[in-house]
Amino acid sequence: MKKKISINDIAQQLGVSITTVSFILNGRAQEKRISEKLVKKVLDFVQEVNYKPSSLARSLRTGKTNIIGLMVEDISDPFFSAIARAIEAIAYQSGYKIIYCSTENATEKTRELIAMYNERHVDGYIIVPPEGVEQDIKLLLDTGKPVVLIDRYLPAIDTDFVVVDNEKSAYDATCHLIANGYKNIAFVTIDSLQPQMLDRLSGYEKAMQENGLPQLVKEIAYKSSEQAMQHIAAFIDRKKEVDAIFFATNYLCVSGLKATAVKGINIPQNIGVVSFDDYELFELYSPSITTVSQPTDKIAEHAINLLMSRLKKAVSDKKFQKIILPTSLIVRKSSVR
Repeated sequence: MKKKISINDIAQQLGVSITTVSFILNGRAQEKRISEKLVKKVLDFVQEVNYKPSSLARSLRTGKTNIIGLMVEDISDPFFSAIARAIEAIAYQSGYKIIYCSTENATEKTRELIAMYNERHVDGYIIVPPEGVEQDIKLLLDTGKPVVLIDRYLPAIDTDFVVVDNEKSAYDATCHLIANGYKNIAFVTIDSLQPQMLDRLSGYEKAMQENGLPQLVKEIAYKSSEQAMQHIAAFIDRKKEVDAIFFATNYLCVSGLKATAVKGINIPQNIGVVSFDDYELFELYSPSITTVSQPTDKIAEHAINLLMSRLKKAVSDKKFQKIILPTSLIVRKSSVR
């Protein structure tokens, strides 16, 4: 096996110091007043021998890996995959690579993944945090690693986050159903104390209370689409008065659509439907599904730019940013009688 060439080999072959070669390869030749002739000589030789610098050695030397750890709930979910793609594109333009993973919203798995990223010396983190990882994130912040939370925040941790206005979005969507003549509107959500889910519930409750309408909330301990479908079907059987359902997530809505299809329920004649989070198939479904659409590009843009500003020390370490973005209510046929 051919021995991999090192920076020391280059220096010996060219008769220059290792430090000089290092300065040239790291783009500091002009700063160190190294002649253009020598720069060309080194770079030509590097190209000739196809030298690939060790990323580990470079990171130990510079203290940077130019890698960002992105942790989302489920990378296969259209919402999170859209954010991941946008973050990756912006990061790449700035010379950073992204390594990402799915936490499955599991506390222990998330803690293990944070530890793994830490061992790989990633420069910063963008995290969709489950409950119970407050101490792990606090430890990252205490050691100087920048962390930006997206989709949700942790009330006990003071750090940067980018979220949408969940309460107002849910309030507006519920009011839309009320304006279309629906009176017994159910809110189907996951059994969770995460802030974004509580805010969506709060928006629904506020709209129903202001209009003097009964609140019908169904919480599901989400495990699988099949199980969720069965719970929703049973809920519809018990609550015959329900004439509209507002689903707190798109995957709950998918399960709900399966349940209504099995029960032979017509949308929107028998039951109106709105989903929090858009999904490309919702537009193609018959009837098309009304959704609260989150601005994935904006979430990604704010998150990566905020993290980059932290990495470049362009903002105060003590002044964390809480970015709350508006959503769009996309009205389709499922909620209009």
